[in-house]
Amino acid sequence: MNWLSLLGLEGWVARWRAAAIEGAIAAEDRIALARLELDDLKRRLAQMIVMVILFGALAVLALLLLSLAVLVQFWDSPQRSLVAWLLAGGWTVACVGVLLAIVSLAQRLGNAFAFTRRELGNDWNLIKGKL
Repeated sequence: MNWLSLLGLEGWVARWRAAAIEGAIAAEDRIALARLELDDLKRRLAQMIVMVILFGALAVLALLLLSLAVLVQFWDSPQRSLVAWLLAGGWTVACVGVLLAIVSLAQRLGNAFAFTRRELGNDWNLIKGKL
């Protein structure tokens, strides 16, 4: 004997079951989205670490060459000083390029989990609207 049918609760239970299944599917989707964004965040952090190490190495090299250029400036040959200054300038330009890449990566790291936050915000607004 089906008591739910006799009490008229069969439709109510079916709606609750459908809502629970839909909620579980939505939660799985949100977890998958968060996992994808976490992987993206890890990749960006790895790039950031590599860029910071590269910037450190280039900065040390640029300062070393800049010091060499200052020393060579006082030597007797003007060609040596021109070459030293061009090398120092080139390394400085390379440092600026790496620094700009680091700043760009840092700005993109600030938007971590943007899609997940937006989806959860939409879900929350939908739930509030139904209440």
